[in-house]
Amino acid sequence: MRVAIIGGGVIGLTTAYALVKKGVQVELFEQRDTVAMETSFANGGQLSYRYVAPLADAGVPLQALGWMLKKDAPLRFQPRMNPDQWRWCLRFLLACRRSVNRSNGAHLLRLALHSQQILTDWREQDGLNDFAWRANGKLVIYRDGASFKKAAAGVDAGSPQRVLNAAQCIEAEPALASLAAQLRGGIFSPGDEVGDCHRFCQQLLRRLRGHANFTLHTGQTVNKLRLERGQVRALSLTQGEVTVDHLVVAAGIGSAALLRPLGLKLPLYPLKGYSLTLPVTDYATVPQTNVTDYDRKIVYARLEDQLRVAAMVDIGDWNTELDARRIASLRRQAQACFPHAGDYQTATAWAGLRPATPEGTPLIGRSGINNLWLNVGHGSLGFTLACGSAATLANLIDNEPAAISLAGLQRVS
Repeated sequence: MRVAIIGGGVIGLTTAYALVKKGVQVELFEQRDTVAMETSFANGGQLSYRYVAPLADAGVPLQALGWMLKKDAPLRFQPRMNPDQWRWCLRFLLACRRSVNRSNGAHLLRLALHSQQILTDWREQDGLNDFAWRANGKLVIYRDGASFKKAAAGVDAGSPQRVLNAAQCIEAEPALASLAAQLRGGIFSPGDEVGDCHRFCQQLLRRLRGHANFTLHTGQTVNKLRLERGQVRALSLTQGEVTVDHLVVAAGIGSAALLRPLGLKLPLYPLKGYSLTLPVTDYATVPQTNVTDYDRKIVYARLEDQLRVAAMVDIGDWNTELDARRIASLRRQAQACFPHAGDYQTATAWAGLRPATPEGTPLIGRSGINNLWLNVGHGSLGFTLACGSAATLANLIDNEPAAISLAGLQRVS
């Protein structure tokens, strides 16, 4: 069996790795000169297996209206004369119900826990460990009492997550001591992890290059898919055409435009996010756990000698250029929380487009075209969900049953 994969980010690379492990011949096509240079390059670094609540939830539309009046708002909406944007936004609004949020959250949790198990297997059995991985837990802190009360009520009795008061938050993460007066409480997930996504992708690539069944094509833009008799027969590239037996599309936000000529309308829209990577100079003042500042929508993760700070959602911005005001806001807020972590003026800034569905759940599996498969729409959870999504799709392509239920995770028109 020969499988072509479009997209050399964490989703495409993990899919390639899962297939090669099954003895499948894989060709991966990446438009950049090397892999993992876009959304996988400098993301938040958190492997948030337990904290996977979709963005769409009750109250979010009203919150978003209030945020529009604030220059430091965690979410910014830029309306466009674009029907795709408004269709996506309408579905997002329809998903902003508590019952829908809980249902989609359950689908994400099922996939996330499977992904954690797959990554554990790859680390322990294959020795994939050189990417700043740690099992350090995750602490979501709340400054607003109502938000904390709502979050605490949502923790299931059988869950390993723990509800902490403000004092317990500081006991769990002493670096938060300067925020003591502002904290109302937190939710701690002991099983969550951290890692450098770009380094993980580079390690996957090194392993893949050691397999005779793997070929990487960089600097290759797929312009069109040639469809014949209900199947994709070939990829039209910058430098000619390549025939395929099976095709996996894992091209992030570019997947929608690539598949539209085939009659496939994927509900994907970019959520632009930003990050700072700060060299740590005072480890005692940097959080050792993953920290999410819920009310400010900022995540912090220590990656060995660096602190990764990630935040913001810009809906309607299709380019990856840095917005100076957003970066300045992120730098200012992070410095207010952990002022002695390092020199924030030397932090490296980054922006990327996270391909999201309105409901927050990815699309994994058959596309509706016989030999065309999807692995798209992971939003801000791409690193968290990548290994589980890849293993699941590899099973389906190899005519094996999926290890988990795919309810809520497959393509809908």
